[in-house]
Amino acid sequence: MDETCWSDKEYCRTTNNWYCLSKTEAESEALEFAKRTGLDVVTVCPNLIWGPLLQSNVNSSSLVLIKRLKEGYESLENRLRMIVDVRDVAEALLLAYEKAEAEGRYICTAHLIRERDLFDKLKSLYPNYNYPKNFTEGREDVTMSSEKLQRLGWSFRPLEETLIDSIESYKKAGILD
Repeated sequence: MDETCWSDKEYCRTTNNWYCLSKTEAESEALEFAKRTGLDVVTVCPNLIWGPLLQSNVNSSSLVLIKRLKEGYESLENRLRMIVDVRDVAEALLLAYEKAEAEGRYICTAHLIRERDLFDKLKSLYPNYNYPKNFTEGREDVTMSSEKLQRLGWSFRPLEETLIDSIESYKKAGILD
């Protein structure tokens, strides 16, 4: 998938995915407003955002990782995760704002990794958490590309750095042991 792809609004309604629907509606309206008024609007569309916490409460993206480390799922679908570091999202936003050639939408994703591979990597770094025991194969996954954003000059940090900085941040905040 690339910047020409949009979430299906009717599917979001049918599945009660109000978060996705609201983000899709907001971006769509902003771009339509820009067309009508001549305003230059550029959007950056990140997916699962991890990295160090800046706030005292846990956001929904971080909760995805925290729950998997704390709750010890017996089984988890081996789905594809598309992860980007919060600091890399900030860099993408700055590029979109500062580069005169920036236009339209930008997908912002850095790492595509299966759940099993993600937890193997985490287990090698932090062996004492309660990792999922089994992984099941599920639906066919869709992938996204940040090629357009990279052509603008964007780059991203290694996944291991994001994982370490995320977990150390959660530990410092008292969220993880």
